[in-house]
Formats: sequence, C-alpha cells, structure tokens
Amino acid sequence: MYINSEIKKDIFKKHGGNEANTGSAEGQIALFTFRITNLTEHLKKNRKDYGTQRALQLLVGKRRSLLDYLKAKDIERYRAIVKELGLRR
Repeated sequence: MYINSEIKKDIFKKHGGNEANTGSAEGQIALFTFRITNLTEHLKKNRKDYGTQRALQLLVGKRRSLLDYLKAKDIERYRAIVKELGLRR
C-alpha cells in the first residue's frame, strides 16, 4: 500500500506538532494532500478508473472544507499550511 503507519507518523509529526496529534487540521490537510497527489498520479496512468476519480473528488472536497474551517478560525495557520504544502488558493 502506498501509505503506511510510518508515513502517517512523519506527516503528523511535521504538520500536526507530534505524531499523536492526528486530529489537528494541519495534519489532516497534509494527509489529504499526500493522498490526493498519489491518486492524481494513478489517474494519469489509468484515466478510466472512475471509482478512483470519485474518491479523489471527495478527498478534495474534504480538504477544502478543512481549509475553509482553518481560514475562518486562524488565518495565520491557514496561510502557513497553504504555503508549506504549495496549495493553490
């Protein structure tokens, strides 16, 4: 599988503060971004995989919701995570 517990721990340690803080908005956004990039690469090779396409659209929506929440709560944290992950917005 493309994502395992070590990768998740690294993502949450880097973006969530520590690896046990899996519920932080920054950690979740970073994890969704990692999954989105992997699904995008998969869809470049398998363009007729509609199940994966739907899953990608759902993940992008979840990430957008978390980004909107973070923007409303703390604009500095929002700007920091967008800059760090290189997201367009």
